[in-house]
Amino acid sequence: MLDARIVPVTAFQQNCTVLWCTATLKGAVVDPGGDLDRIRQVVDDNQVTVEKVLVTHGHLDHAGGVAALARSYGVPIEGPHEDEVFWIDQLPEQCAAYGLGPSEAFTPDRWLDDGDQVTVGNVPFDVIHCPGHTPGHVVFFQPDARLAIVGDVLFQGSIGRTDFPRGNLNDLLSAIRTKLFPLGDDIQFVPGHGPVSTFGQERKTNPFCGDNARYG
Repeated sequence: MLDARIVPVTAFQQNCTVLWCTATLKGAVVDPGGDLDRIRQVVDDNQVTVEKVLVTHGHLDHAGGVAALARSYGVPIEGPHEDEVFWIDQLPEQCAAYGLGPSEAFTPDRWLDDGDQVTVGNVPFDVIHCPGHTPGHVVFFQPDARLAIVGDVLFQGSIGRTDFPRGNLNDLLSAIRTKLFPLGDDIQFVPGHGPVSTFGQERKTNPFCGDNARYG
């Protein structure tokens, strides 16, 4: 079984997620962009033993605290896809420019690709490469829990921006429609910002990528 807590972090209110296997209390922190003390408090309150840090993509609000948190727990970093080097290498300058405090670039212990799996305790997650918002963005999907951690690919009522360097709207829409929506209407997803939703809800109502969307 799986449990999770969402921890909004940084001035961007990015949805960091603490995930853990209820059988082992071993867990992972997904996208620790900052406010690491708040993340550690959630970990401690739930008696979780962090065994890894997972990263969907390299934007500062998702990855700014990755290196520091992984080092503090002495755990490996898994993800994102290697095409994200472009963004990860810019973390120190980007975080300074946006006033998020000191940050470090990092090299993951494991780059991830489409079709890979990561584990959280005894719970496996499928890795889905979903470029478009950024070139190396990945999504973490747990089939039994019917849960996806989608970063900035998809939001309630919106989609990720594609006007950043190396963004691509067609790639993003294709990833959502051909890789995420087919997983099932009942899949609940945690976006990078804002409230959770389901793929079915977005298929019905999302004006950017739904069945009656204005794009694509």
